[in-house]
Amino acid sequence: MRVYFFSFLLHSRDAEDGMDTWLLVGGIAALLTTFGFLPQILKMYRTRSVEDVSPVTFIQFMAGVGLWAFYGIHIGDAIVTVANIVTFGTLVIAISLYAHFGGFFRRSPRCS
Repeated sequence: MRVYFFSFLLHSRDAEDGMDTWLLVGGIAALLTTFGFLPQILKMYRTRSVEDVSPVTFIQFMAGVGLWAFYGIHIGDAIVTVANIVTFGTLVIAISLYAHFGGFFRRSPRCS
């Protein structure tokens, strides 16, 4: 039998009583982290402002979730893989909004 941290609170993976509690914990964790940037995305969209947002944070987080997705594929874990692919997609949206509202897509005035 495997022993896990906090095993006194949660069933072990070897429990035969139905739903795997660790799968539930993983699913909840995936939902929370996957949509963690959603409030920031909504705020950028509503205010049309990106003044207090660091693009480095988005890029660094994208690199991390990209690697987590590859890791999830490697170990065959659907929750890790799907959660990180969806998170990557939300970060693409966030960076797109940052670029749009930050003026990266605006033309610079022509010199005369």
